[in-house]
Amino acid sequence: MNLREELEPPVPAIVLAEGEFGDAGGKTAHGVVMHSDLFTPAAIVDSETADETPAAVLDKPDAPDVPIVPSVAAALEVAPDVEALIIGVAPAGGQLPDAWVRDIEAAIEAGCDVVSGLHTFFGEDDGWSSLADRHDVRIFDVRKPPGEDRLRVADGSVDDADADVVLVLGTDCAVGKRTTTYELFSAAREAGRDAGWVATGQTGIMVGAHAGVVIDRVPADFTAGVVEDLVSKVADDHDLVFVEGQASLTHRAYSGVTLSILHGAWPDAVVLADDPDRGDRAHFEQFPVDGVAAERRAIEELSDAVVAGVSTWGDADQQARYDLPAANVYDDGGATELLAAIDDALEGDRT
Repeated sequence: MNLREELEPPVPAIVLAEGEFGDAGGKTAHGVVMHSDLFTPAAIVDSETADETPAAVLDKPDAPDVPIVPSVAAALEVAPDVEALIIGVAPAGGQLPDAWVRDIEAAIEAGCDVVSGLHTFFGEDDGWSSLADRHDVRIFDVRKPPGEDRLRVADGSVDDADADVVLVLGTDCAVGKRTTTYELFSAAREAGRDAGWVATGQTGIMVGAHAGVVIDRVPADFTAGVVEDLVSKVADDHDLVFVEGQASLTHRAYSGVTLSILHGAWPDAVVLADDPDRGDRAHFEQFPVDGVAAERRAIEELSDAVVAGVSTWGDADQQARYDLPAANVYDDGGATELLAAIDDALEGDRT
């Protein structure tokens, strides 16, 4: 899905983050608030942090000054000209909480398109579809998988792409792969590079990737083929393509999707995202994090890519411990440092 083709950015939007703004469950809302090229957040709905500021809740001084309010009705009062409602939380099970129904109805009745990453597809529900039709609004279910006519196994056609491909992988889940991908793309564009990027999760699609799919909804046999098509499509229009990865190759629960992305993208270079303070895997405390060295070995054994550097949350002392160029993309100049490391790796690979 490419929301850039469906919308005319910047689109003023309400971000629904009820009960999760500032917490791990609100990461889609955080991404849209901090990074979206498509939407201009006009109000954030979260009754638990209402009247606070995004800068305080997210502990990010550069967060936009967007009002946090307790309901969609309150959001429409402070931002009556909004054009979209972003559902920025994926609740447990991915289903629609009953408490959100009236808020979403109010947004549709006010003329807002709905952009949702829930497992519940609004567009396939007669009630929601009818309500949207009555108010002439659109529904974008970004988690909906590609149709069967778009599913195929990988065939290596991405090898013909006339662009450098950089994949962002990680040592675990939730270590900053999507943020790193976006920050590298942004740094490349600021440097005058003809860059595009591919998302493999709902947040990236909502932020404004040039192509994307929620990869965990694609049948396993076809995952690499879908990624190959997305990368090839973006490479047709850009000289440098960044690809968001998922999970890690050494993760016993999720390595399958990671390998499919690696083989589908068949990158020239890889950046590894790592949290140096994490010893056990997120939500899987029984599994230790294998670390950068193990992940690097697996990547370079299973592909032709070179690991160019590490995107880390660590400080300067921690960055110095890696046997690779390392930087924190949240620091000033961090993404630019990693971009230089990528260029060095690509140049070295060509010689």
